[in-house]
Amino acid sequence: MAQESPKNSAAEIPVTTNGQLEDSHEHSFNRDLKRSLPVGLGLSETKITPHGFDSAKEGVVEAGPFPSSSASPKSSVISPSSAAASRLAGQGCDLIIPTGSRAQQKSGPVVLADEVKNPAMEKLELVRKWSLNTYKCTRQIISEKLGRGSRTVDLELEAQIDILRDNKKKYEHILRLAQTLSTQLFQMVHTQRQLGDAFADLSLKSLELHEEFGYNADTQKLLAKNGETLLGAINFFIASVNTLVNKTIEDTLLTVKQYESARIEYDAYRTDLEELNLGPRDANTLPKIEQSQQLFQVHKEKYDKMRNDVSIKLKFLEENKVKVLHNQLVLFHNAIAAYFAGNQKQLEQTLKQFHIKLKTPGADAPSWLEEQ
Repeated sequence: MAQESPKNSAAEIPVTTNGQLEDSHEHSFNRDLKRSLPVGLGLSETKITPHGFDSAKEGVVEAGPFPSSSASPKSSVISPSSAAASRLAGQGCDLIIPTGSRAQQKSGPVVLADEVKNPAMEKLELVRKWSLNTYKCTRQIISEKLGRGSRTVDLELEAQIDILRDNKKKYEHILRLAQTLSTQLFQMVHTQRQLGDAFADLSLKSLELHEEFGYNADTQKLLAKNGETLLGAINFFIASVNTLVNKTIEDTLLTVKQYESARIEYDAYRTDLEELNLGPRDANTLPKIEQSQQLFQVHKEKYDKMRNDVSIKLKFLEENKVKVLHNQLVLFHNAIAAYFAGNQKQLEQTLKQFHIKLKTPGADAPSWLEEQ
């Protein structure tokens, strides 16, 4: 048997880090594996994964084509291991050592970004602030009702608010009466229309009373028609007053409620600041006084803003109220006077003046095609 060349023998002798021979099972396994490879499978079709031959871990050999077409047929991708490098160098293999190998990666301290805020803590802080503010406002309200606490009063603005609330009650009363009148007039018009139909039927069936029944039928139908015209004017009056009372005035009163809430908060924090100023001033109380001063200033600005908003809305509401009620009262008067005077032309002219369109009876009913 021919002896192996010194080059091949040197390539198969593993060397440890201290220069001693290593006669381990890993060396025998690698040598047997090299010999057991098929003849047609060259080193260009093998890839040794970087697990390290000089470590306690086992090496893994994977078969596959080398990705680079310009590489030598004997080239292979090898991890930078000292024992594997010396062994494969003796076999004529080119070493390709990647600069970004995993073996060269170093672990370092992990730097976190900005600390993530906890939503639960934010909600808890909001609940805490809300509870503190509610407590202060409740204490202020109770103190005012018991006559112990002081409150900020704008005499001119408070008088305007009281007048507005009183007028709202009176307008609501007028609105209810107008709705009652509309309901009763509708019933009367409906009865007159039915009575006119009955007279017309009898005029056709009673020849001896044909003219008498005919006159009454025409009269009742004319009254029903005029009643429908008056009903349209009254309903238009009701709709306009309802918009004024339940939308325009109600919107202003909503702003008034916000103003009153701002006033209570302002007085509550003002009372706290006054109590802290009356107490001793030391290292513990000075930060509290400064914080209370800041909160007082914030609520004072809010109170001033809401007071200005209420004043502006009351001014515009007064102008709008006079304009709307003037037109609606003229309409109501002219329609009622023309109806009871029997002036049909004047009644129709009144509706045209205010651009009121009456609904044709049966106009809202679906056609027989739609019903089908």
